[in-house]
This record gives sequence, structure tokens and C-alpha cells, in this order.
Amino acid sequence: MAGGGIIMPVGREHIVIVGAGFAGFHAARGLGRLLKGAADITLINPTDYFLYLPLLPEVAAGILEPRRVAVPLTTTCRGVRLQLGTADRIDIEARTVHVVDPEGNPDTVRYDRLVMAAGSVNKLLPIPGVAEYAHGFRSIAEALYLRDHMVRQLELADTADDAAERTARCTFVVVGAGYTGTEVAAAGELFTRQTARRRPGLRTQPIRWILVDVAPRVLPELDPRLSRTAAHVLADRGVEVRMETTVEEATPEGVRLSDGEFVPTRTLIWCVGVRPDPLIETMGLPMTKGRLVVDEYLTVPGHPEISACGDAAAAPDLTRPGEVTAMTAQHAERQGTHVARNIAAAHGRGTRRPYKHHDLGFVVDLGGVKAAANPLGVPLSGIAAKAVTRGYHLFSLPRNRVRTASDWLLDALLSRQIVQLGLVRGHAVPLTSGTPDHPHAP
Repeated sequence: MAGGGIIMPVGREHIVIVGAGFAGFHAARGLGRLLKGAADITLINPTDYFLYLPLLPEVAAGILEPRRVAVPLTTTCRGVRLQLGTADRIDIEARTVHVVDPEGNPDTVRYDRLVMAAGSVNKLLPIPGVAEYAHGFRSIAEALYLRDHMVRQLELADTADDAAERTARCTFVVVGAGYTGTEVAAAGELFTRQTARRRPGLRTQPIRWILVDVAPRVLPELDPRLSRTAAHVLADRGVEVRMETTVEEATPEGVRLSDGEFVPTRTLIWCVGVRPDPLIETMGLPMTKGRLVVDEYLTVPGHPEISACGDAAAAPDLTRPGEVTAMTAQHAERQGTHVARNIAAAHGRGTRRPYKHHDLGFVVDLGGVKAAANPLGVPLSGIAAKAVTRGYHLFSLPRNRVRTASDWLLDALLSRQIVQLGLVRGHAVPLTSGTPDHPHAP
């Protein structure tokens, strides 16, 4: 018996996948194709869609309609039963997953084989005021909230009589100069500049964007040449890049930086990074930095019935002995597919193989016609990088490709509609919220 009262046919293996981020989605999709009715597959996820995180900054900037980045699970994962809910505990002795559905009702799902793809959540640091006044950027709700918030701040600044208030509302601080923070700052600066031009009272008002990070350079994970490209684009747009700097305190009036400056602002966007989902800790299995220890086949040692992939797994990197694979969407997607193939091999369909993957390169969208990319190690910038970046995203999107390309075309030809939708309020997107898997490109 599985959750939801559905009786599984006797003798058929029940495979349960926890999480539908990059790893879980591709594991579910692969198993549905490879097993085709030879096993019962249940996918547990809080939403009925796979979120394509790398394009979220374009949702916040009003370029893409939100549904473009939401890929429906029921139509893309054929042969997989979706159970809406959040897994809050896993009992490996009883082989059960405890789930709470969106309306708060508990359920228990039994499994014969488990795929842990719970992904990651926002990384919080013990900085006073951050949890109360900062907002993350890992869900459609957060992207929609940020878009409304940016428009609202500029509209309020337009009618403000006090110059200090106007300046604070026109100042935006992003913490974290990795992929997400850099893309948010780049897209956000263009969006707010375009919005301000439509407000008569803001035509001479400076729009200030500040990007801070403790790292020595923007995009520290990338080749220095791509890092320099991104830093140059940001500088040309007037974004203040503060490296080796962080936030020491956040208040309703602004943020205090580690260099001593107090920045009056109403906007603090938290893109510091992610940590593995705390659900992993409930399993009582060996971990490395919060991630499940797995072998080269992505199986938990001593528990052949449990596989893990993506941010949930500390998978050995066979291209770099002694290290584990990075928490990127690139690895998550390929590990999910690899887990599906290895499980199918246990059913006599294919051959079980170790996971080994070489980076194909990275893409970073910097808004407008700007981007940085190094496909197959070839560094690109400008329009060439933009073409590669958008081409990669179209290729990687499981659905909505025509609609996404149409949105891009319309944005290039028509002026952007800039209005508040009022769909998401700040209390609905606390910094502790978020969705699995980290969007790090190809």
C-alpha cells in the first residue's frame, strides 16, 4: 500500500523519488521511460511542476511569463504518479517516507527503492536582521514578489517629498556574487532603470545597485576571464561591486556593510547560496557537509535500495579523485538521469555504470544583449555568449520552448509592460522558503 490509498500490484517494485528539482525531475522522467510499467513510480513534490531555476531572473525582470519556467510534472513524467506534499521524515528501517500534503494532512508512503533528490534550501547566516528583512530568490513566488517590490519602491519614490526616502527606495542591495546574485543584479538594474524612465519624478534620480560578496571576485566558481567579463558589464551599468565585503546587520531602514558603510535601502536580496535539505539528516546515514555519502554508482553504501543524486548526494568526482561533485544543476540533471539508468539496469534493462561527467562549460545571462559563457572551455562574451546562453536554455527546457522564445522575441520588439500584480506579499516568501537544486548552468 502506498500513500493516498492506492494499492500497488503484488510483485511490482515501488520506487519513490523525493523531490522534483533538476535531479528528481530527470530521475522520474528517465525511470518512466526506461521501465514503462515494469515498476510503480511515485514522485513526491510540494508543487505539480519542475521549476527551471536559471530563467527565474527573467521572470523577475518581466521578460518571461512565470509559467514558462514551470514544467508540468504529470505530462512530462509519463508513467509516474505524482503525490503532492513535502517529505518531512524518512524511516529507512521501515522503508517509509512521511509526507505532509499542501493542506497539512499527513501520509505515509512505503517504498522498495528510494531515490533521494531533496535538493537544497537557502543558506542562512547568523546576521542580525537578515531573516526578517531579506528575501531569497529560489521560487516563482519570490521572483514575482521581487518584481512587484522593485516597481513599488520606484513608484513610491516618485511621489516621495523626502529626498532621503527617495534615495533609499531607489537603492537595491544584492548579497552573493555567484550565479544567481550576479544575474539578479544584472537583470534588476536594467529593469529598474527602464521603470524609472517612465516615472517623471525619477528622471534625474540615480538608481543604485550594490552587489556584495566575501569572495575576492564576481563569479568565483568560474574561469577568471568570465569573471572579468561579468564584472566589466556590471561596472558599465553602474552596479557597485563590493568584493570581500558582507552585510553585518539588516534593519528596516537599510543595511550595515562590513566596510563600515550604512546603506539606506528598502531592498535586500539574499543570494548567498544553498545548503542541503535538512530532510537528509533524518535518515541517520553517513553524510559529508550535509549531503548523503554515496558510491560511484550513486548508491548509499550498505543500502542498495537507496540512491541519491543532485545536491542531496556527496558523489565522488571521478574526474578529480578525492573530491565530490559540486552542487550544480549540471551535475543534478545528469545524476538524476544516471540514477534512472542504473535502477533500470537492476530490472535487466541496460548496464549499471559509475557516474563520471566532465563539465561542458557555464553560461551566465547578464541581461540585455550581454552574457558570459565558456561552452566546451571556449570563453565568449557579448552577443555570441548571449546566443549560446539562450540556445542552451531552450535546449535544456523540457517544455515551453516556443512560448519562451516568443517571449524573448516580443521583449525585443515591444516595450515591456511594467505593473504591480499584487499576487505575492512579503510575508508569503520568508527567507527560510525556497525550492530544491541550484541553478548553475549547462
